[in-house]
Amino acid sequence: MKKIIKFLPAMLMVIILSSCSSVQVAADYDKEVNFSNYKTFAFFKTGIDKAEISDLDKRRILRAIESQLLAKGYTKSEDPDILVSIFTKSQQRVDVYNNAWGMGAWGWGPGWGWGPGWGWGWNQQPAVSTRTEGKLFIDLIDAKKKELIWQGMGTGYLPRKVEKKEERINEFVTKVMEKYPPEMGN
Repeated sequence: MKKIIKFLPAMLMVIILSSCSSVQVAADYDKEVNFSNYKTFAFFKTGIDKAEISDLDKRRILRAIESQLLAKGYTKSEDPDILVSIFTKSQQRVDVYNNAWGMGAWGWGPGWGWGPGWGWGWNQQPAVSTRTEGKLFIDLIDAKKKELIWQGMGTGYLPRKVEKKEERINEFVTKVMEKYPPEMGN
């Protein structure tokens, strides 16, 4: 029993961190647009250049978007129907977990008078973790009208290790692009 209690804070930390690993997505679109009219795409360099991320991550994102659009039957073109742009936001998140539990120094126990006694439990320093929460916006723009017709957004935590970045970027893009084209039902 003591071993289980000893590892309880670590197990809780793993559960909390693993529950945060998914990407949350949302999409918005112009309900007046007939998305079946769009067959070709190109990247909107002007918008992409403004994204405040490394060129390596930009290329990773663009490759993933291109792969998703090609899989949906779109064709990359010099004279596109839609332009694809991206932008990103990120913020540091600091989480503090207080692993102390039990009665601590203010429990019951033998002694005279007022003040602290003895009790059960243990007291540890709080655990602090920092993570980067990122948001990826994918904009689809009508190339002729120069109007935004669809925007997808993915929010999730970004890995620190370079080896996991491409996998995580693919997850972001795949989940966001699942929302495109929007279902146009009643």
